[in-house]
Amino acid sequence: MSTKSDEAARQTGRSAAPLDDIGYRILETLRDNGRISIAALAETVGISRANAYTRVENLMQDGVITGFSAQVDQAKAGLSIGALVFVTVHPQAWASFRDRIVEMPDVEWCAITTGEHDAMLLIRAVDVSGVHEFSTGVIAQLPEVRTVVSVVVLDEVVRRSFLLPSDLPEREPQASLGMTRWTPASPGRDTLPPR
Repeated sequence: MSTKSDEAARQTGRSAAPLDDIGYRILETLRDNGRISIAALAETVGISRANAYTRVENLMQDGVITGFSAQVDQAKAGLSIGALVFVTVHPQAWASFRDRIVEMPDVEWCAITTGEHDAMLLIRAVDVSGVHEFSTGVIAQLPEVRTVVSVVVLDEVVRRSFLLPSDLPEREPQASLGMTRWTPASPGRDTLPPR
């Protein structure tokens, strides 16, 4: 039996109905304060409480809002070291690699990428030895993995919960300097399945 959250998870990343200005203002407000009451949200956005409630419910059902969570200072919570782990995977091992990564509680975030490496993981640890143990003792030992490169994060300068189209400034096209290389993804390197 499928639940609403299961359905929302399946819809994540798929196109929903286009958002209007009010929809974007709701998302902006929720980004700043995910615990805001419906009454305060309605007042901030300039709509009725019933309309605000309906719109938030619709955003959830459409998979635009995929959940609510607290923002945590990782260092104050006891995980003072962050690292990016770049992984190259054997070509026929994608499905198994994705299944393994999804089950690893050490991984905060994972993306399948183009370019030199196939995947990028963001992990957290209590100390540098924890990063080393996870990178070499767990990830590098997977039969699906060819190579692993770890980079310790010294400072997290920007971390936003999400971006909206209205956040992106309009820029004039610049002449190409020829420094950007785009490598398309190989077939089968789809996104990770939703949790």
